[in-house]
Amino acid sequence: MQKDKTPREKHPSAFEPMTLILNIALSVFGAMIGMQLITSLGVTPSTSIIGAIAAMLIARIPMEIFSKYRSTHRQNLVQTSISSATFGAANSLLIPIGIPFAMNMPELIIPMLIGAGLAMFVDTALLYKLFDSKIFPASGTWAPGVATAEAIIAGDKGGKRGVLLGVGTGAGLLGSYLGISMSAFGVAFIGNIWALTMFGIGLLLRQYSVPLFNQDLNALYIPHGFMIGAGIVALFQVAFIILKKKKPAAATAGNANNPEDSYTQNEKTTSRILGLGFVAYLVVALIVALAGGLMTDMSFGMLIGFLLFAAFAAYVHELIVGIAAMHSGWFPAFAIALITLIIGMMIGFPPVALALLVGFSAATGPAFADMGYDLKTGYILRGQGADAALEVDGRKQQYITGLIAFGVALITVAFSYQSFFSQGLIPPVDKVYASTIAAGTSPEVAKQLFLWAIPGALLQLIGGSNRQLGVMFATGLLILNPNAGWAVLAGILTRFVVLKVKGKQAESTLSILAAGFIAGDAIYSFCNSLIKFAKK
Repeated sequence: MQKDKTPREKHPSAFEPMTLILNIALSVFGAMIGMQLITSLGVTPSTSIIGAIAAMLIARIPMEIFSKYRSTHRQNLVQTSISSATFGAANSLLIPIGIPFAMNMPELIIPMLIGAGLAMFVDTALLYKLFDSKIFPASGTWAPGVATAEAIIAGDKGGKRGVLLGVGTGAGLLGSYLGISMSAFGVAFIGNIWALTMFGIGLLLRQYSVPLFNQDLNALYIPHGFMIGAGIVALFQVAFIILKKKKPAAATAGNANNPEDSYTQNEKTTSRILGLGFVAYLVVALIVALAGGLMTDMSFGMLIGFLLFAAFAAYVHELIVGIAAMHSGWFPAFAIALITLIIGMMIGFPPVALALLVGFSAATGPAFADMGYDLKTGYILRGQGADAALEVDGRKQQYITGLIAFGVALITVAFSYQSFFSQGLIPPVDKVYASTIAAGTSPEVAKQLFLWAIPGALLQLIGGSNRQLGVMFATGLLILNPNAGWAVLAGILTRFVVLKVKGKQAESTLSILAAGFIAGDAIYSFCNSLIKFAKK
């Protein structure tokens, strides 16, 4: 029996005049905040919760014009706009164009801005088309998206849910103040236990490698090697999911709960989108190469090699960042871009090409992950697919909102980057990329990457595509966050004990508390970042 395609309620349009004006204004604010924080502190805290709170406050202004914002769907569009603009301006645009500036190649800034902007829009389009496929299911964790949805629902309905969320948010604020990674603790309540266990172990090994083994894993390129091996296997696993033959209709007949039937995007569509995505990245890489003048710096053969490698690296970077973001709420975008850079150096690309390569790679992934979080929020608010037509239309309106926000972010960055760079304000990670290119690489680095790629590949192969053990372990190894590993493992243990004592009925309570922990951590991080910036 087919689902009813007629929506029981009409989703608000992203082009409603009041909604459009508010979202553009918040996008400008989000873009400026993102640029300020990424240049001064090196981080971009999530602004989704802030956007949701702003929308809820606007809804309570005692004027008729603002009463429409009592709609959770409009509040969702507001949080989508501010989070998209923040991540887009800071991570997808300013970081890439800061690389040529750090390398004293200002002539590459505009070509890099063009390429990064195009890559950001391709990134967003791919996630929109791949969301709720077998690779990136809507039922995946996408923890920050869950937190934002629970905050909006609690503000709308209140009651026990509101109390639980309030308790969780308070605990999140307190824990964050005490130095506990409450996002890591909370995500363990709702994520894949196998994936998060490996993530936690990776975090602990990175934190304690020097005191325990008297070795800095990062200096030995062990995390990078693990991610290369795990990433290659993950890519093959994605291909296997797409290419494997579906079971005959008779084998699934009468199985109303067959998960294959619940995805919005089927295997054929997913395969086509992935293929078009690679072609799109190849075209963007060509535009970047031409705009950056690589035709005069490299032979024709080297140029072709650069185009293929840049497109492939951006493609894989996006998928790995998306997988990590979906399972854990964390994504090592900067570190994976560094891996791309190191491999490009070993291939022998010249410095100009390397600057464009790492910038292009860094531009992919953040917008993909952020759109995933936003669509997860919408998916929950729209009833988790109960009304198919409403879900499809709502997702489209969020995508349009995201495109508008990314467009605002691009314009904001284009008009304001010079004021930042003239003051010497660039994202700290750009200095890492520039110094890495200046230092060069060696055969020893290649040996380390190859050596540690083997266990990374094996771990990913053993865990399979559902558990993502290799990718998540490597993600943990690449992130240095004090005590986050302990928080993840403590959260997993707490979840196990609670479910053992209370049973399955406790899952809803755990989910709301987790959302509160993540929301509290996000609010604390955002406010703390603003305070630090104000002091500077």
